[in-house]
Amino acid sequence: MRMSFDEALETAGTGAFQRRLLGIFGLVWAADAMQVLAVGFTAGSIARSFGLTVPQALQTGTMLFFGMLIGATLFGRLADRYGRRNVLIWTVAGDAVFGLLSVFAPSFPLLLAARFLTGIAVGGTLPVDYAMMAEFLPARNRGRWLVVLEGFWAVGTVAVALVAWWAATAGAAEPWRWIFAATAAPAFVGFFLRMRLPESPLYLLNAGRADEARAVVDRLLVANGKPALGAGVELTHAATAPGGSLFTPELRRRSLMILAVWFLVSLAYYGVFVWVPAKLAADGFGFVRGFGFLVLVALAQLPGYALAAYGVERWGRKPTLIGFLLLSAAGCLMFTFAGSSGMVAVALLLMSFALLGTWGGLYAYTPELYPTGKRATGMGAAGAMARLGALLAPSALGLLFVQSFAGTIGFFAVLLVAGAAATAMIDVETRARALA
Repeated sequence: MRMSFDEALETAGTGAFQRRLLGIFGLVWAADAMQVLAVGFTAGSIARSFGLTVPQALQTGTMLFFGMLIGATLFGRLADRYGRRNVLIWTVAGDAVFGLLSVFAPSFPLLLAARFLTGIAVGGTLPVDYAMMAEFLPARNRGRWLVVLEGFWAVGTVAVALVAWWAATAGAAEPWRWIFAATAAPAFVGFFLRMRLPESPLYLLNAGRADEARAVVDRLLVANGKPALGAGVELTHAATAPGGSLFTPELRRRSLMILAVWFLVSLAYYGVFVWVPAKLAADGFGFVRGFGFLVLVALAQLPGYALAAYGVERWGRKPTLIGFLLLSAAGCLMFTFAGSSGMVAVALLLMSFALLGTWGGLYAYTPELYPTGKRATGMGAAGAMARLGALLAPSALGLLFVQSFAGTIGFFAVLLVAGAAATAMIDVETRARALA
């Protein structure tokens, strides 16, 4: 008797096995969020430690994002060729080790080197996490679970804000060292937890290792309270060659459009949350730099994720993503007439809600657009486009802010509307569809 891998996943359903995966992946996802967002919380104290200006200290963020761009591109391809599990173990180990080395950096050049290496590891972790998690989920509720995993980014956001708040109020001599220690700690725990993960059975089937894939599927079935496959059942799945171009005739349109969306959303996101708070604080709205308000902004992300998790299954991936992109654009436009503290706060909270819902939709949709042999490569390319947007945002958008604050905010809205248009042009809706 032959059983397809998708039928086996539907039989297993979602249960204890996927909840354990979600906890392990989510812990490191939160740690990666802390690594990324620590840039803004550490710049001031790094500048004081090494006698620098704050813009010079922010080079730690530039090096982190540059490393993430390289890591996403490199490790996505490696995961498709050599397996998800090994890449995840090595990248989370690098996240922990290089994150810890950042804590003890005796000079600014060595700190920059440590942040660059941390970025390579973090960049490799993010896309492979999603490729692997998607391959353990049945089609009927895959999107919801992937958005929930993305929701751990908000957990990391709140955690790093609280650590930074504590370090500032506790009178630590060099708060940045404590913040980097806190960002590295979850990665160490995640490393040991990931040693217990099995390889993706879909990758194993694609690599011709059917017996190993069957053993993993049996483990999944039993953990979820279902009987293992019978002795006469043969597990099947159509194989695809690992790696290769994302721009074949079949994939070209969706690759161009989804990668454009990742770039546009990243450019707008980092423009809003890096440059807007600084500008508003200079204009007298100093509360936006307060730790309490930053925690509130992070908490506003959670209902955004919740609505995205509902929408991707109820309305579909494309409509949900388009809706959040347009809502994010509307939030940008609020800044053009926000003259009071109350309106500024509402606009920032709306942006936090809508943009993080957008990220949730992107992370649910993107891995489903590619076949198994190219899934991690596709996620890696998407991650690289996001990092490129993050690298360009400070310099390119900083020049625009000098010309016109309102005009730049309007430009963010245009970028997000363009992202919605690109999403509409993608040639497939993946809700409730089996992975290719």
